[in-house]
Amino acid sequence: MRPSMLRSISSALLRRRGGGGAAAAPGVLARSFASDASPARKVAILGAAGGIGQPLALLMKLNPLVSSLSLYDIAGTPGVAADVSHINSRAEVKGFASEDQLGEALEGSDVVVIPAGVPRKPGMTRDDLFNINAGIVKSLCTAIAKYCPNAIVNMISNPVNSTVPIAAEVFKKAGTYDESKLCGVTTLDVVRAKTFYAGKAMVPVADVNVPVVGGHAGITILPLFSQATPASNASLSHEDIKALTKRTQDGGTEVVEAKAGKGSATLSMAYAGAVFADACLKGLNGVPDIVECSYVQSTITELPFFASKVRLGKNGVEEVLGLGPLSDYEKEGLENLKPELKSSIEKGIKFAKEN
Repeated sequence: MRPSMLRSISSALLRRRGGGGAAAAPGVLARSFASDASPARKVAILGAAGGIGQPLALLMKLNPLVSSLSLYDIAGTPGVAADVSHINSRAEVKGFASEDQLGEALEGSDVVVIPAGVPRKPGMTRDDLFNINAGIVKSLCTAIAKYCPNAIVNMISNPVNSTVPIAAEVFKKAGTYDESKLCGVTTLDVVRAKTFYAGKAMVPVADVNVPVVGGHAGITILPLFSQATPASNASLSHEDIKALTKRTQDGGTEVVEAKAGKGSATLSMAYAGAVFADACLKGLNGVPDIVECSYVQSTITELPFFASKVRLGKNGVEEVLGLGPLSDYEKEGLENLKPELKSSIEKGIKFAKEN
């Protein structure tokens, strides 16, 4: 890859706006993200040889804020690590491929991103998928509690609505739980909402912000198009908003069907994971006004976990922001999603306590 292309990709990632936060001035970006001035930061990716993990490893290797990139999976990681390590960017890359190497992979991590898990396969029930992925998450979080308890954990493994509560219970049991450092990555919902809104509203997608709240599956995904900026250049009807909401909620299915059974949303999820990890790194480095949507422990509704805009800083999630004014349609969607989200949270907590 040409150095100019690398700089272009890295700059694009760093310039992009958050899920509702203010963008830093160009001069601030230039000063904050010069690789020779940025502090040393280690990022670990657990599940780095998978469909999400590999492109995520590539994107994090391109991020000049990362000085050390640790790639872990049960198999295949040395090859992925060797491949991305040849890229002429700042991060030093190491690959780890067995459980006895997990501790070394995690030690000293500032941010741990977890895309580990298995996709749903033919003949597999949702409960089968849940039990497998929940077990993987529980095992990995047990190791995180031991080897890097102060790291910010970015949970991608599905179902996020349940895996974040599982992680919380594991950390509570280990005595290391810090609610400000456990984040469910719902950024893909935001990415989709921005893209779909921009197309319908006929506005430049790079300028768009759309908060997405609730959870990270089906009707628990609630894009707040009433708060979308900039304002639409087209007149969006109530039916348009309903269609945009449904498409955002069904975005994963759209990709699965387009891939005709040969995969799911891996590339867009890797991008979304890289965006959120980048925001966490900016926050750790003291960049002000870093705001993204994330599924976190929350008191803004009666549910113990909820996705909304959060302000990221040196301690992880430093503020959980309120929902803001909602349209009647969004208020209805909020009430409709609560029972399903509540059930998913309880399912995760029950698994963690019984296994």
